Formats: sequence, structure tokens, C-alpha cells
Amino acid sequence: MAAVLAVGGVVIANDPYLLVRAQFQRERVQAGLDVAEVSAAGYRWVYAYANVVPVHGPANAPPTVVMLHGFTGSKENWYPLAARLRGKYRLLVPDLPGWGESERKPGMDYGFGAQAQRVADFIQVLSPGKPVVLLGHSMGGGIAALVAARYPRLVAKVGLLDAAGVRFDDNQFGLDVLAGKNPFAVSDAASLQRFIDTVFYRQQAKPWIPWPASSGLIAMRTRDAAFEQSVLDKIGRGPEQFAPGEEAANIHQPALLLWGRQDAVIDPSAMALFAAKMPQARQVLVNDAGHMSLMEQPAAVADAVVQLIDSD
Repeated sequence: MAAVLAVGGVVIANDPYLLVRAQFQRERVQAGLDVAEVSAAGYRWVYAYANVVPVHGPANAPPTVVMLHGFTGSKENWYPLAARLRGKYRLLVPDLPGWGESERKPGMDYGFGAQAQRVADFIQVLSPGKPVVLLGHSMGGGIAALVAARYPRLVAKVGLLDAAGVRFDDNQFGLDVLAGKNPFAVSDAASLQRFIDTVFYRQQAKPWIPWPASSGLIAMRTRDAAFEQSVLDKIGRGPEQFAPGEEAANIHQPALLLWGRQDAVIDPSAMALFAAKMPQARQVLVNDAGHMSLMEQPAAVADAVVQLIDSD
């Protein structure tokens, strides 16, 4: 036993991010999700999923819900919400190309438009001939908006959660992005805590990341710094930074706009800007929630999503 523990200690010392991956796996299992890989748009995608066996045959199969994570995020951000939707719908929760466990190719475009094309291909591969309910958070919300606008046959309904892609009221995060900074950058324990404090509002919802897992996460985010900066240059201050909001007028599907009232990243004023282009959208402002509304108040978010999906 002592030898086994010693070997385990050496492995963790060499790769402390193993602890983060182990925690992600526990969360996935607790949410009742499986994991798989698929090739779409020339990329290897890793995605979590939950299939529901239809009671009344394929003609009445439940809707497929696809969930797109945000900048510096991953499929794991959706697990608290997915746990509440599992059993009602078929769920597909991918790591977007370039992020998480999905494939990253050096020098490629990972902005809103390029990712929207890839997501469209992902949907066609995993839900052929059947439009999906598409949910997107933050950067993923901007991508979801473009998919719904540009590929309407693939999207039956769309939900934008704390979505990027409009010129919201000034806050410190937005001003830093426009100035060329990455306010999400993580390089040490202090910046990791600052990142957590920025995206979460409720103290009880903030994840506790003990050492050595924290050192593994810091090392991974430090390695990704250049990639993060390149993506932020595209979606935060490049020519397509406001494309999701501009093209939202082409979204005619039933829609949900949901924001955390205390979002310090994408100010809640963004919801009204999207709503002006999407008059059919139901607007939901969630109390006691920051940018990570889907993790801070998953029950309230689940209620809003179910209402979107089940309403005529």
C-alpha cells in the first residue's frame, strides 16, 4: 500500500492536473453523463452526452439539446444544468475545438464565425435531419447566435446565456478587453482567485481548488495563455466582435435570453441589446448569479430552459 501511494504521489507531482481531470470525471458521472469522441469539421471532438430512449418510438423522440461553453471554459461548466435536464432530453455537451479535450490545431481561426461553422457540422453529424435546441454560454452564446442565424434548418430553438457579441455598458472587464488585455489570464494563485471572483458572484458557488490541483490548473492556463489571447483578439476586439448581435436579427426561432443579474463579465445590459434584435425571445434575469449563472443557479436556469423547450 505504501508503494502504491508513493507511486501515486510521484504521478500527481509530475502532472497535478490529473486531480482536476479526476474531479471532472466524478462530476460527469454524478450528472449521469457518458463521454465519447466524434470527427466533425476536420476536428476530433470530445463530448459528454445522455441519450433518452423514446417511449413512443422514433417519431416522438425527445429533443436534442446541444450546449456550448464559453471562453476558457469546457463541457464541465454545463454539468450542474445537464444533471437537471437528463432524462427529459437527449444531451450533447462538447468541448469546442481548441478547448478542453477536443483537438486544437495551431494557427487556425477560433473566432465566432469559424466556430459556428464547426458547430453546424457537429450538429449535422450527431443529429442528422433533426434540428436541435442550441444553448450557448458567454463566447458559446455568441457562437450559438451565429449558428441559429446562419443555419436555421439546424436549430429549432436557441438559448443565449450571458452571451458575448454586443457592445454592452462599460464595465472593468469590457474595458480591459478593449485595451488589449486578457482579464481571465491565470498565471499564479492570486490571478486564479481573481478569475474565480470575477466569474462567480455567490461565495457558496465559488469552486474550492486545493493544492496540488490548483497548481495543475495554473500550469495548464499558463500554457494556454497565447491561445487564449489569440481567441480574445478575435472575439473581443476584432472585426467580428459584434457579429452575434448584428446577425441576431436573423434569428427567428423561439429563443431564451438569460443573464445573471450580477454578471461582472458581460453586463446584463447586453440582454436588452440582443432582445432588440430578437423580439420573440423570453428574457430571464437570474438573481444572485454572476457570469456563471448556469453553475451558480442551475435550478433556475433549468426551469427557464425547460420552458423554452416544452413551450409551443
